[in-house]
Amino acid sequence: MGYSTIQPPFTLKFGEMPKKELEAYRDWFHAITPERIAELTRAVNATPGFQDWQPDDSPGSLEALGVWFEGQVEVRRKSAEEIQETTSRLTIPIDVPEEELTNRTFSLAMDIGMYLGQVVLKNLPGTRWDQILKNKKDADYGQPVIAGFGAPTLNPVWVLVTTAYGISRKKSARLRQLYETWAAMKK
Repeated sequence: MGYSTIQPPFTLKFGEMPKKELEAYRDWFHAITPERIAELTRAVNATPGFQDWQPDDSPGSLEALGVWFEGQVEVRRKSAEEIQETTSRLTIPIDVPEEELTNRTFSLAMDIGMYLGQVVLKNLPGTRWDQILKNKKDADYGQPVIAGFGAPTLNPVWVLVTTAYGISRKKSARLRQLYETWAAMKK
């Protein structure tokens, strides 16, 4: 049985979505999380060497998950149209990468982000899910974030997408260290 990528029933263009749609996305995100963590667990357990990994919500579970994720990140070559479309939106000239993460990689990042969020909520008292709906200029506008760290919020899905880009550039995924960094902000 293969990994089934997530199929959000939304555009994910958060800045363009009406408030009611953003609220519906938030509700969908929380409702689908258990199913996506189960899908992630099947994918991890199907990989030799990771058959015993369990999503026990412990910070320690992030170590093996990060190692596993490093072996899963894939990129694809962007089409000329994609590069042109990105270039046309730029206000200053910069090099546009010729590679993009695959849909499977984006899906895994979302699933692992959901799991990371669960680990944070279980282990760091005072944290909670939130959704930023006041300022469209906020980078996390409309997305589920974890609050309770003071001023910053943690967007676990975006953190995992960023981690995937780093892995694609030969950096490692230190999910446990990422957790510890946020845990230190709670003290």
